[in-house]
Amino acid sequence: MKDRSADATQMNRRTFVHSTLALAALPTLASATSRDWGPLPHYPDADIEALDKRFRFDVHTGGIERLASGFRWCEGPVYFADLRCLIFSDIPNDRMLRWNEEDGAVSVFRRPSNYANGNTRDREGRLITCEHDTRRVTRTEHDGTITVLIDRFEGKPLNAPNDVVVAADGAVWFTDPGYGIQSNYESSAERPFELPTNVYRLEPTSGRATVVAGDFVRPNGLAFSPDEKQLYIVDSAGAALGGPSHIRVFDVSGKRLTNNRVFADMGKGSTDGIRTDVHGNVWCTYGWGDRQEDGVRCYAPNGDLIGKIHLPETPGNLTFGGPKHNRLLVCASTSIYSVYLNDTGAQRP
Repeated sequence: MKDRSADATQMNRRTFVHSTLALAALPTLASATSRDWGPLPHYPDADIEALDKRFRFDVHTGGIERLASGFRWCEGPVYFADLRCLIFSDIPNDRMLRWNEEDGAVSVFRRPSNYANGNTRDREGRLITCEHDTRRVTRTEHDGTITVLIDRFEGKPLNAPNDVVVAADGAVWFTDPGYGIQSNYESSAERPFELPTNVYRLEPTSGRATVVAGDFVRPNGLAFSPDEKQLYIVDSAGAALGGPSHIRVFDVSGKRLTNNRVFADMGKGSTDGIRTDVHGNVWCTYGWGDRQEDGVRCYAPNGDLIGKIHLPETPGNLTFGGPKHNRLLVCASTSIYSVYLNDTGAQRP
């Protein structure tokens, strides 16, 4: 007869040995704390600087994240909530890319892109794009076909459309500073300007364009206030071009802009992209000056600087994204960064 007690003793020994080996394989507290985990975030993030309680950032929402990298100069971010993705331009590489918010994957959305720069969506959800090389503003229809909205004004080709917004009435407002055709880096060839560096409004029904501001040296980013009663426009000429570096704000009077005044001065640096939140605060990129100041600035509606987000790269443009529109997404040189805010972007859709 088999001795079951002997089998039990052998099993207990085997179990004990296996358990001991398993425990030995587990890291101790000491080994975990001395292990090289690589760079890890620390909250609150020291590079998010609140200057005023009106700066709506909660330390519990985390810190700055780098979502993707390896681009040459990324610009024109536009968020698609229905697709959970960010579309943006990589201008010198003549392509537009898609960052998938659900898995972090980056894929090519359009190549060639005609050296696309600024992007937005109209109230029907269609993509509106400024193209440097073809010197035009286009609309991507729901079936993927591309419609040219404008490429000439008064018989002359546009310079190189840069940034664009769409109002509730469907009108397309865009800037035309000409940066894209100054060399073959952000277009296929250097070409002369044939028009002043204007800001235009494109009528949604007739397609007729009018100049709404013609006194900018280099009009760049633009954004409506939440109620669309004001329009903020960047002049990014800066010291390098011997011109202004500021954000101006206008009252929107139907199809015209009135009551022009300087909203914020950028000093020795320059701003580029600009957005507003539902509280009327103005968020803009900042760079080309002191490297320690590269990043994002937030201004209250009265022009007070209330917060800064410092980034390791010079930023170009930004937008609000995420299902709640509370995620600030920033195109900065070679990378995409994000910060969750206790705030909501005003731009629609």
